[in-house]
Amino acid sequence: MSKPIRVLIAKPGLDGHDRGAKIIARGLKDAGMEVIYTGIKQTPEKIARTALQEDIDVLGLSILSGAHNYLFPEIMRLLNENKDKEVLVIAGGIIPLSDYPALKEAGISEIFPPGSSIEEIASFIKNNVHSK
Repeated sequence: MSKPIRVLIAKPGLDGHDRGAKIIARGLKDAGMEVIYTGIKQTPEKIARTALQEDIDVLGLSILSGAHNYLFPEIMRLLNENKDKEVLVIAGGIIPLSDYPALKEAGISEIFPPGSSIEEIASFIKNNVHSK
């Protein structure tokens, strides 16, 4: 029996709305993954530290505040500075399509806009987690 995929769902910055993140966390848990949720208003440093301490396979970043162009690259920088293994990083929330290329260049593997299904997200994770 293989070990479950370990996922950390994080809410960086001052965004206080986490209903979507909680729904994603629950859906991924129902899909057989082991899910840790950080709660709201997390710093990039705290997210990176938790990711490393928890030995995760996937980091899911959720944002609605508009600060993704600063926070996501900073999280990626911290992860890359301190990593022992490759982590698949995905994102979701209110992110303009025009920002996708820069975020993907920073290391975000996929961005899921509002309306993305749990099945779509879980499938992407299962198909890509060990290819990093």
